[in-house]
Amino acid sequence: MRHNIKSAFVIILISTVLVLFWTPGYSSNPESRPPKYIFLFIGDGMGLAQSSLAEAYQAALQGKTDMGKLLFNTFPSHGMVTTYAENRLITCSAAAGTALSTGKKTSINTIGLNASRTDTLKSILQLVRERGMKTGVISTVGLNHATPAAFYAHVPDRDMYYEIAMQIPGSGINFFGGGGIMEPTGEKEDKPDAWGIISKAGYKKVDSRKEFLKLKRGDDKVFLTNPTLDNEWAMPFTIDAGANDFSLSEIVSKAIELLENPNGFFIMAESGKIDWACHANDAAAAIGDILELDKAVRKALDFYLRYPEETLIIVTADHETGGLTLGHANKYYDSDFTLLANQTRSLQHLSTETSTFLQNADTLNGFIKTLNFLDQQLGLGSKIKLSGADSLHLKQAYEAAVNKKLPFIHKEDNYALYGNGNPIAVTAVKTIARKAGIGWTTWSHTAIPVPVRAIGPGKEMFESYIDNTDIPNNLAKLLRGKLN
Repeated sequence: MRHNIKSAFVIILISTVLVLFWTPGYSSNPESRPPKYIFLFIGDGMGLAQSSLAEAYQAALQGKTDMGKLLFNTFPSHGMVTTYAENRLITCSAAAGTALSTGKKTSINTIGLNASRTDTLKSILQLVRERGMKTGVISTVGLNHATPAAFYAHVPDRDMYYEIAMQIPGSGINFFGGGGIMEPTGEKEDKPDAWGIISKAGYKKVDSRKEFLKLKRGDDKVFLTNPTLDNEWAMPFTIDAGANDFSLSEIVSKAIELLENPNGFFIMAESGKIDWACHANDAAAAIGDILELDKAVRKALDFYLRYPEETLIIVTADHETGGLTLGHANKYYDSDFTLLANQTRSLQHLSTETSTFLQNADTLNGFIKTLNFLDQQLGLGSKIKLSGADSLHLKQAYEAAVNKKLPFIHKEDNYALYGNGNPIAVTAVKTIARKAGIGWTTWSHTAIPVPVRAIGPGKEMFESYIDNTDIPNNLAKLLRGKLN
């Protein structure tokens, strides 16, 4: 009798284990259920402080002092990622993009090659295509810019935009979306038009909302580019976008529609201008693009809810930009992020408007008129009270911009104040940030680790303190393949 009871217990135990292992949705080994649909979202320059600021800003507008969660911060798996390059602690987007796409460290400014630039590296997109999956590359900046290029190109220098564009026709990527092609006729504008060569390879360029709406599931070799682009072939900041502009979330949604198929897909979607905003220390523009990235992630999560056992979503960054922090010496322990709502256009846009205004301002009482201009544009003075020090900083910036009287002898000291921007516009935007309770330490990247969030099969592989090369290598393991 005891023998029968013991045997029955063993059978029940084995059966329970088998049920757990074979029940859909359960996996003790993240490699046991390869994801069929993979989303990799990259917030370029988006460190923990950037996403935290977006959360705190939204909460502040609702009169709250906490941080309301962004959607991607509600994902069940969270980790931290180191970002250093092979030859420098503070990375660049080319080296970081290559690490995120190939699983190998490389040198600064290198795309898709090893650190010595002597051999090509296999991208995760190449691996998924070998599995019969469709692929999409999306970015709000030019599609031959560093991060998107790292997923399909191999060049020794990220500034070889034309050479990168020439690798698009043979990339095998089913969908490109977002910005345009930088330097489409070469740096000296003496090369055959890249658009013509891409078109001959079978890609259809779509650059209007009317054509956008006509795109349907199964349409292949699509190059979707925003109707309006800046002088670097990038989409506008979300804060500057017009009615006819596409949003990142719209492009991701269209990519899902076009790429869905029985063999699955891999979509890399980059919000590239978070980085540009943080290079400019432009908090308001950064927040706008982070919130739009979150909307794009929502489109992916909606798809995940249809296929939860087959869809993996990863959200991370290539590096942090700007050395952003929530807190400033002038505010002690206080903050008022609602002040950022007074800035309704990017610093890039404001700089152009400021330069135009200064060209029309007469010398007499020019500074007073400039203060009135800034009040009209940003509420500086009426909605945001200026201290004596604030006015002094703005006067100093006015002298630098109009009379070319820089405050310091050494170039690096003036650069620390104004970067490469219009001194008045830069000082005005940084004044708002300071009064809101935001601090910046640099116009460049930093070496601080960045977060990674994940949901879906294999999410456990992104929960620890990892390196950026681990992200594609873990994806390769999930797909039972190998990169480099």
